Amino acid sequence: MRPPGVWRAPAPEYSERFIQAERAPWMHRLLLSYYGDDLTGSTDTLEALVTNGVATVLFLRLPDDAQLARFGECRAVGLAGVSRSKSPAWMSEHLPAIFRRLKELGAPVCHYKVCSTFDSSPEAGSIGRALEIGQEVFGSPFIPVVVGVPLLGRYVLFGNLFARASGTVYRIDRHPTMRDHPVTPMTESDLRLHLGRQTRKRIGLVDILALGEGSAERLLATLVSEGVEVVVFDGLDESSLAEIGRLLWTRSLREPMFAVGSSGLDYALAAHWRASGSLPDRPEFPDPGPVDRLVVLSGSCSPVTGDQIRWALANGFAGVKVDPQQNPEIASRAARAALAAGRSVVLYTALGPQDRQAGGYGEELGERLGLLLRQLTGSTGVRRAVIAGGDTASHAGQQLGAYALTLLRPLEPGGPLCRLHSQDSACDGLQVVLKGGQVGSEDFFGVVRRGKR
Repeated sequence: MRPPGVWRAPAPEYSERFIQAERAPWMHRLLLSYYGDDLTGSTDTLEALVTNGVATVLFLRLPDDAQLARFGECRAVGLAGVSRSKSPAWMSEHLPAIFRRLKELGAPVCHYKVCSTFDSSPEAGSIGRALEIGQEVFGSPFIPVVVGVPLLGRYVLFGNLFARASGTVYRIDRHPTMRDHPVTPMTESDLRLHLGRQTRKRIGLVDILALGEGSAERLLATLVSEGVEVVVFDGLDESSLAEIGRLLWTRSLREPMFAVGSSGLDYALAAHWRASGSLPDRPEFPDPGPVDRLVVLSGSCSPVTGDQIRWALANGFAGVKVDPQQNPEIASRAARAALAAGRSVVLYTALGPQDRQAGGYGEELGERLGLLLRQLTGSTGVRRAVIAGGDTASHAGQQLGAYALTLLRPLEPGGPLCRLHSQDSACDGLQVVLKGGQVGSEDFFGVVRRGKR
């Protein structure tokens, strides 16, 4: 049976594979659709799904029927957005049509993907406003919120969010980066209180005790019957995620569900799908091999990315400091000269939070860096790149003429190597890693250059 709704027969080059997939007993429907509130978070979900055997395509703009058909073998469809940096007014104007399009695909679950640090505010990236719009479009009786991702060092206990940094786990309002985030500082760790600043909907909690002792399903039913419209789920380990996945998937088969969460939601669902025999074997990924030159563009102020840049500079990368107020052609000339000499290059705006310059960040900076990358790929033949920083990557990616991403190979959690599908011949097939500021080991840029750990 073909996927429901707007899907059509696949393009000829995919026909044989699509037919084979239809014959497989597990390939009977689309499992999930999702909208990522930034690009790096969207690739995080792409990685979580594909590594679990869920064939997935991530679109960078709303796909038409022909584009959907080209990836007709996929069981999950994503759309990378920019709402993390947008106002509630922008969301009210743009998200309803996007959510309606995703609803047309007919997947039991539509996931509004947010960062695992949950940084947002009533003025910028309001998760509260997004879930209100999602509930209106999907008619969901309640919105589950799943944020914990043990694989990434993100945990939710009794409603409070914790995140690991440099080997230490901090409550999010004491996290060395997130408490001082330049746009959406996290000053409250209780997700119920944090969300309560962004929506008037009643918010409840399914805590770790209920998940562990088998009473979560009863507690969830009680909360919904009492009129709770948003339910936060604790998440500490793989077993708690698996129980969340079971609860939510069972409910979604009775009525379509709109859910909010980090990639923890995807890992939770995948754990249940695998336990119930609904997925094929985990895929093996070919080695893409090393490249002689890598381009890194960073708009992140994170100390994690700062350490990665320092490692690169100490290991042969040419460094180009980008002044957000400066003519980008100056940085472009320096980068081209380094690449012509056979060196990898890292273009960066800051070496951590203390090095951050005033002004010129956000959308404008991302667009500038994206144009820089487009120029460099066109003029130097570089075929692998990294864009670091969630907001930066979202806006930079829009400058590459790309319409979709597929996963080539996992490298480190949250930072997979992807293939760019673009109508621009200079960018089509570009291998790219789009990573959040907090993602990756100190030598991560070396890992990307090699194509494997």
